[in-house]
Amino acid sequence: QVQLVESGGGLVEAGGSLRLSCVASGRTFSRGTMAWFRQAPGKERGFVAAVTWNSDRTYYADSVKGRFTISRDNTKMYLQMNSLKPEDTAVYYCAATPVYTSSYQLPKTFNSWGQGTQVTVSS
Repeated sequence: QVQLVESGGGLVEAGGSLRLSCVASGRTFSRGTMAWFRQAPGKERGFVAAVTWNSDRTYYADSVKGRFTISRDNTKMYLQMNSLKPEDTAVYYCAATPVYTSSYQLPKTFNSWGQGTQVTVSS
C-alpha cells in the first residue's frame, strides 16, 4: 500500500495562488496514475487533475483548466493553483493507482488516498 500525505493548503483571497504537495511513501510503484480530487461540504468528491507516472500526460477538469497545473517529480506530486476563486474552496485529496487508466476522473479508480488538505478562498 502506498501512503500519501498532502500539504500546502490554507486560506487565500480570491485571485491568489497556492501550491499543494503530495508525498508518496511505502510500497510506491513505477507506473500508474496520480490525481487530485476535491470535496466541498455537502458535495461529492470531484476530479481536479491527473498525471501519469512518467508525466507524459496530464488531464484537467474543465473548471480548473488554464488556472491549475499538475506535475510530478519522483515520489512527489504538486498542484499549482492560480487565479483561485471562492468556488475552489474544498478539501483537496491526492490519490494514486498503479495502473494507467482512462477512468482517472472516477474516485473509485484509485486505491490509495491522502488525508486531505483544506483550501479556503475568500471573496
